[in-house]
This record gives sequence, structure tokens and C-alpha cells, in this order.
Amino acid sequence: MATAKKAPVKGGAPKGNKNAAGNAGGKGKRTLYRPEFVRIAEGMALLGATDAEMAAAFEVSERTFTDWKRRHVELSAVLKSAKLPADGNVARSLYQRAVGYSHPEDDIRTVSIGNGMSEIVITPTMKHYPPDTGAASLWLRNRQPHKWKDKIEVKEDINLNVFPPKAELDAMYTRLLTESKESESKIITGRMERLGIKPDSSGDQE
Repeated sequence: MATAKKAPVKGGAPKGNKNAAGNAGGKGKRTLYRPEFVRIAEGMALLGATDAEMAAAFEVSERTFTDWKRRHVELSAVLKSAKLPADGNVARSLYQRAVGYSHPEDDIRTVSIGNGMSEIVITPTMKHYPPDTGAASLWLRNRQPHKWKDKIEVKEDINLNVFPPKAELDAMYTRLLTESKESESKIITGRMERLGIKPDSSGDQE
């Protein structure tokens, strides 16, 4: 009697291929990461690029770029070391704008010396930049947020049930209405007196 042969199962991983996608422990999808990305990322970080901007440059999502930093120690280390001086340069520039600063500058002009001739005259000068209130505000709000933050928090509970009862409101309305009528009557009487008109005070008497 002939023995039936078993057909191979589709999708099964060949024996001995540990990287096959169908094999347990295989690597699956290939990563887009390249070792040369370290140097590129370092340069971008020194220029002040954010993780989102670097991820866009490498054409991956920010989540993938974060995963690269977690998996590749060399990338994470170079980004940390590069971002510190970049942040320091930005902070120093912001501080200088906040307090004002000066720097030497050459004033270059073309001066006529007669007979249709001219010469270039270079005069060393000092250029001054006044303090920038916007930069000062940003600096203080980040350095001392508890003192300089824009948002004012109201910590006390606000009681919205401050209206008096209906009876008190009715009495208030009646009093104001009476005062209004009395005031109107006084105004009319005053006008009549100024015009020489005597008000009719006889009324109906029994």
C-alpha cells in the first residue's frame, strides 16, 4: 500500500531561516534606519531642528523617529549632545535681545575725492540694539512662570446663587417704581412752575 505525502503548508517559514516573516522571532518588516542618519541628525540638531522636523526629513513619522532613538543608542546620544549647545545658543540670543546688546560694525561708504574720483572709506562703529519687550516677556515667562505667566488662575469658588428671594425682589421692584413715579412728578411740577403754570390741586373732594 502506497504512503500519501503531506503537502507543504503555504506561508510556513522554511526551517533554519530565523529572519523569515512567518517564523517566530523573525525580524519582519525591514527598518528604514541607516547608520549615516546619525551624522545628518547631528547636523540638524545643531541647527535647532526638532524631532518632528528630523522625522520629516527622513520621511518617517515622529513615532518611528522616537523608536529609532530608543533602539539606536548612538543616535540618541548624538542628539542629546547636539541639542544642548543649540538650545544654549538660542537661549543666549534670546537673553541678548531681552536686555539689549551692542556689537562692532564697519560703516562702508564711497566718498568723492574730486576729479571724478572716489574712494571707499571704512569707519569702525558700534551698533546698539535696544531691549526687546517681547523677548524679555518670553524669557521671564519661561524662567519664572509663577511670577510672569499671562494666565491668572482664580482659585476661589464662585457662588452663583447670590440672587435674593422672590419676595425681596418684588419689594425692591415696587420701591423703585414708586421712586421713579415721584421723581417724574417732581420734574413735571418743576417745568410747570418755570412756565408759570399752576398745577390743578383742587381734585375731586367729597
